[in-house]
Amino acid sequence: MKKLVLLAVAAAGAVIASRKLQESKAEQALWAEATDRLPRT
Repeated sequence: MKKLVLLAVAAAGAVIASRKLQESKAEQALWAEATDRLPRT
């Protein structure tokens, strides 16, 4: 039973870490877009 609980906690941790990584990448993309230099015409 303890192994099952440990597995569930590990899976939940992996899901949370994955979501945080995706949020971080999305915010990084927004910052990159906002601070990109405009092309010269």
